[in-house]
Amino acid sequence: MKRYRQFEPILISDFEVSKWQHPVHQHNHYEMIYIKKGSGIHVINQISIPYQAGDVFLLGPEEAHYFEIDKPSRFIYLKFTDLYLNKEENNTYEYIQNLEYLIKSRETHLSGFKLRADDRLTVELIFDLILSLKNNMLWNRELIWMQILTLSHILKRNMPELLHLETRSRDMQAIFCYIHKNIYLPDELRVNVMAKYFNITTDYMGPYFKRNAGTTLRAYIQHYRSALLKQRIASGKYSLKQIAAEFGLTDESHVSKIIQKANSDMSSN
Repeated sequence: MKRYRQFEPILISDFEVSKWQHPVHQHNHYEMIYIKKGSGIHVINQISIPYQAGDVFLLGPEEAHYFEIDKPSRFIYLKFTDLYLNKEENNTYEYIQNLEYLIKSRETHLSGFKLRADDRLTVELIFDLILSLKNNMLWNRELIWMQILTLSHILKRNMPELLHLETRSRDMQAIFCYIHKNIYLPDELRVNVMAKYFNITTDYMGPYFKRNAGTTLRAYIQHYRSALLKQRIASGKYSLKQIAAEFGLTDESHVSKIIQKANSDMSSN
């Protein structure tokens, strides 16, 4: 399978075609794809998903995809790497957390985001603004980044796990997404709180998760939190005190203990 490699932190691509030119492929970056016009089929990991104007897709390096075009289609691509996600200026915790959540939980929305009518209009305007900034990427770098963060906020609030209780799913992907969203809020990850959120009993929550995930709820949360903590430390941009505050931890020593325990658990497996 062909694999496209991108070395620039971010690229913007805008093109219109009546026939797709690329084979099924993967890439080493993330892609936020906006359908400006047209319709057809988006094949992601061998699953066929109809697309139309106004749809948005978020793909990661693991996804293999291509398009089958019915009506001439215009695509706008925002392609960014981990380097761009973790660049030095990214110091707005809340918005970075939104983007991290979307990237980690994208399995839920590989079929495309089902946006509300008002959000569809807003997203269209944002992509028009991004295109207006495209010709001078260096000069407009920060403005482009601000639009990506705004898009992540809009897309996140259209995730099915965050809708009203009557439409809330209880499947494992919904539970994973809940964990990813609340990893910065330890109190929201207590078993009794999660059980109430998903309308199941506290005693059933732990066994249900282990049976379907192959690991305990506590171990999964610890592993995911530890992975994020390591990314923060590796970036060299945050002190342990800042990291502890972001993740709702007691102090700097708590950060170190979590990472040490995760490393110990991995080495014992």
